[in-house]
Amino acid sequence: MIEVWVDNKNGNVWDVSELAVSMSWQTSRIGKAGSLDLTLVKGGLNQSADYRIQNGDVIWAKKDGQPIFYGYVFTVEDGRGESIRIKAFDQIRYLLTADHYSFENKRASDVIRTIAAKYKLRTGTIAETPYVIPVLIGDGEKLLDLCGKALTLTLIHGGKNYVLYDDFGSLALRNVEDLLVDFYIGDGSLLTDYSMSTSIDGDTYNRIVLYKNNQTTGKRDVYMAQDSANIAKWGILQLYQSVDENKNDAQINELLTTLTTLHNRESKTLKLDALGDLRVRAGSYVRVLLQEQGLNAPFLVNECTHKFEGAVHTMSLDVKVIS
Repeated sequence: MIEVWVDNKNGNVWDVSELAVSMSWQTSRIGKAGSLDLTLVKGGLNQSADYRIQNGDVIWAKKDGQPIFYGYVFTVEDGRGESIRIKAFDQIRYLLTADHYSFENKRASDVIRTIAAKYKLRTGTIAETPYVIPVLIGDGEKLLDLCGKALTLTLIHGGKNYVLYDDFGSLALRNVEDLLVDFYIGDGSLLTDYSMSTSIDGDTYNRIVLYKNNQTTGKRDVYMAQDSANIAKWGILQLYQSVDENKNDAQINELLTTLTTLHNRESKTLKLDALGDLRVRAGSYVRVLLQEQGLNAPFLVNECTHKFEGAVHTMSLDVKVIS
């Protein structure tokens, strides 16, 4: 059973479950807020003159008592037809605001807590990230992008991948390894269809070049690692970036090794259509079993859309291999 409730913030809370024609819940691992698209039949609560849905209202949804979404109405679309369409976003939407921030010697978890406190966002489980970021500056940058930058630095320097998301009204930061679901999707389990692609266009590099300015010699120190075999196959795909001037040779060489491990490989992406399970969302870690493709490995969910139409619950996933 799907439950949908709307809070007008003026003392009125409406149960609109029986008016819901269709509902879609979408989450993204990077750069977007979670959203709820809801279509309601008009007129079902006309017995109350106070009933209305307007921007800023709180809206939440559950299925069989399981939390799905908690957020805020951002768009109300009405017309002559018999339905009204609502689009709501979770708290991550408020991190799309641009601001100026400067952090020194802070962890990604510290950065997220500081930003959440300033913007009065509720927080839940915030995992302590291991890497201390020497300097992190965002000037006119979206807060979500700044948080993403902090988490990318944590991945590069610590090898740990964390995901920031809204957990039914509270910001959460979790290691993706803690979000591994206890079932698989694929042959004989939930899967209805799939498509697969492999690519070296985007996040693949077979030559890593790091540099820092040497204040003593007045020259630029350059460090490089490359895979000659993959260069012969793919051509030169180079990542060129600066490093902290305080890093020593051993630290820079360790970073070269980490970046090579992360980037010197094809990117494999799967699109999966399956029966719905609310334990899966963007940021989840899901084992995929496809004998036809020789796959039996955990994948990271980048995008996830759950659709609810009557008693039918399906989900569509974009997943990326990380092992």
